[in-house]
Amino acid sequence: MTDIRTVGVIGAGQMGSGIAHVCALAGYEVFLNDLTRERLDQSLKVIDRNMQRQVSRGVVGELDKMEAFARIRAVESLADIGKTDLAIEAATEDEKVKKEIFARLSPHLDDRTLLASNTSSISITRLASSTDRPERFIGLHFMNPVPVMKLVEIIRGIATDAHTYEIAVTFAKSLGKTTANAEDFPAFIVNRILVPMINEAIYTLYEGVGTVDAIDIGLRLGANHPMGPLELGDFIGLDVVLSIMNVLYDGLADSKYRPCPLLVKYVEAGWLGRKSGRGFYDYRGETPVPTR
Repeated sequence: MTDIRTVGVIGAGQMGSGIAHVCALAGYEVFLNDLTRERLDQSLKVIDRNMQRQVSRGVVGELDKMEAFARIRAVESLADIGKTDLAIEAATEDEKVKKEIFARLSPHLDDRTLLASNTSSISITRLASSTDRPERFIGLHFMNPVPVMKLVEIIRGIATDAHTYEIAVTFAKSLGKTTANAEDFPAFIVNRILVPMINEAIYTLYEGVGTVDAIDIGLRLGANHPMGPLELGDFIGLDVVLSIMNVLYDGLADSKYRPCPLLVKYVEAGWLGRKSGRGFYDYRGETPVPTR
């Protein structure tokens, strides 16, 4: 079995930063890539802050934190990613963007390099078919926030070979994660169940059945959810929620997956949730306030 010693992460946003974080803590040499130095520097600050939070909680030792952080190298060239044993794409949830990344990465890849996507909804088979190694391509869907959440969905494309799958499972478990195998259907397991629930909560708001507060309190206290569905949608990013609903609607052709018009309107307004300062809650003050 191929040994994974170096991991490349393409995309230094929330997911990519989290993946780099857990890989470095697990002892892997990590190469973190994004389009600009500014994004990379911001990602490193976030990783350092989150690791320090783990130290303060006694989850990670100070020395372990320092050694792990030193294992992360920010790189602006995909050529550096191509030399790694495993390259994980963690870019925005857009199929065209992801395929363009793999096309630009392809000339730099070593023969041994395995490819993975952290996509939360897009077909692994389609992404793999755009590369020169569909048999060495797999879906590794980490949950957000990556350092906290224990699950990794493993998704095999139609061409993914058994060897690649075994390596992927072993790798995910080495990070202290639990794996769940999902078939390559739109949105896999977690988001196929979770995101339509969020969409239905938005319909409930849209139709005036309940207010933002009532809907979120109802699910927190009535279903024992740690976050209400509208709060969770803001946390995930309403643009991501809409993207996943569109993948489900287009891929399964079932009207029950139609995105709520209110969700579309919020995304059109740029009210994407926490990351933009406003979504179903306004986060610009000390305490989040419902926007409807």
